[in-house]
Amino acid sequence: MNSGRFPVEGAGLGLRRALLGPLRAYGLEPLGFMEVAPENWMNVGGRFGAALREFTSQLPFVCHGLSLSIGGPSPLDETFLHRLRQFLDTHNIRCYSEHLSYCTDDGHLYDLMPIPFTTEAVHYVAGRIKKVQDILERRIAIENVSYYAAPGSELSEIEFINAVLEESGCDLLLDVNNIYVNSINHGYNAMDFLHDLPGHRIAYGHIAGHFREDEDLLVDTHGAEVIPDVWEILEEAYKAFGVFPTLLERDFNLPPIEELMNEVGHISVLQKKWQFDNRSIQNDQPGKRQA
Repeated sequence: MNSGRFPVEGAGLGLRRALLGPLRAYGLEPLGFMEVAPENWMNVGGRFGAALREFTSQLPFVCHGLSLSIGGPSPLDETFLHRLRQFLDTHNIRCYSEHLSYCTDDGHLYDLMPIPFTTEAVHYVAGRIKKVQDILERRIAIENVSYYAAPGSELSEIEFINAVLEESGCDLLLDVNNIYVNSINHGYNAMDFLHDLPGHRIAYGHIAGHFREDEDLLVDTHGAEVIPDVWEILEEAYKAFGVFPTLLERDFNLPPIEELMNEVGHISVLQKKWQFDNRSIQNDQPGKRQA
C-alpha cells in the first residue's frame, strides 16, 4: 500500500468494549489499525476511557460515525461536531467516516434511512458534507450503505454515490459487504457496481457478515462471518483499484478472538497477494523496466 495515499495501512478490526480483555490477552500485532464509533466513546471516563487511550497509543485509529445524519432534514448538530473534532484531535484519529444515509427527523430514528436518489438530494448532501469538513477541518469519508427501499429515486444508486463524492470532494469508505447485500436485494451485478466506483477516492474499506432472511433478501447485520462471495468482491476491488486498508466489522455474536483474528488474517493474506500481483502486472506492461 502507498502509505502517503491512505490514512492507515493493513488490516483492521473494530474495537468493541467486549473485546478489550481478549485483545489484551491475544496481542495487537496482527492489526494495522482499529476503528471505533465516536458516539460510543466520547466523554467516557473511568476504566473504559483509560482503555481507549491505551489502545489509541498503540495503534492508528479511524472513526466511523453513527449519528451525524448527513442526509437528514434536521440541521447539522454543530455542537456535536465541535465535540467530535476535539475527540478526533485528542486521540490522533487518522480518518473520520459516516454513512451516506440519515437517522434523524426531529429526533433520532435509531436506524439508517435511505436518502432519495435525486439530483436535489445530491446537492443537499454534498453541501452538508462540505460544512462538516469545514467544522472538523479535515476531509471525511462517506460509506456506501445497505438499503431496503429506494423511494422517489431519479438516479441509480451508483450515479447518486458518484455524484455526491464528486460534488462534495470527500473520500469513499468502501463497504464490500454492502455492495453484495444491495446487489442481491435490488438485483444488480455486484462486480459491475464495484468497477463503476471511483477507486482513487477510497480512504479505507469495510468487510463484514450479514444475515440471509430469504433467497432475495439479505440483512446487513455485522453479526456473522464473511462469506466467500463477499471475499471475492474484496479481491476484485484490490485487483481493480490496488490494495487499500480494510477493516473487519463484527458488532455482535462475537466469536472467540482467535476466530476474529483469523478473518483479519485473511484480509492480510489477500492484501499481500494483490500487492504482489498488481506489482507483477505493472512490471509486465510494455515500456516498464523489469525489476
